[in-house]
Amino acid sequence: MKFEKDERFLSGRMKSFKYAILGAYKLANTEHSVISQISIGVLITIAGFYFGITKTEWLFQTLAIGLVLSIEGLNTAVEKIADFIHPDYHERIGFIKDIAAGAVFFAAMTAIIIAAIIYIPYLS
Repeated sequence: MKFEKDERFLSGRMKSFKYAILGAYKLANTEHSVISQISIGVLITIAGFYFGITKTEWLFQTLAIGLVLSIEGLNTAVEKIADFIHPDYHERIGFIKDIAAGAVFFAAMTAIIIAAIIYIPYLS
């Protein structure tokens, strides 16, 4: 797929949006870690409806799910670029991949803390 820059404002934004949707689709259908994160997000969303969480809790929960999925997508992009540049194992490439995975870890831990703050009172 060739990407040609469109200088017109509206049609350029529409093409960018199309590529963003296509990228999200590819991410959600090919990366097992993202599929797992989406599944967890769906379960947590169902829990939100079940427990009747507040509007503020919905905001934090949605932000947490979006944060994890976004960072997971960036991690996947870093891994794909690193593998493209240097397909064989290389210590410095491994270091870069570990840092990207660490970012996912921070996002996931943040999401877990948010979920605990929201749901523990409903379970008590």
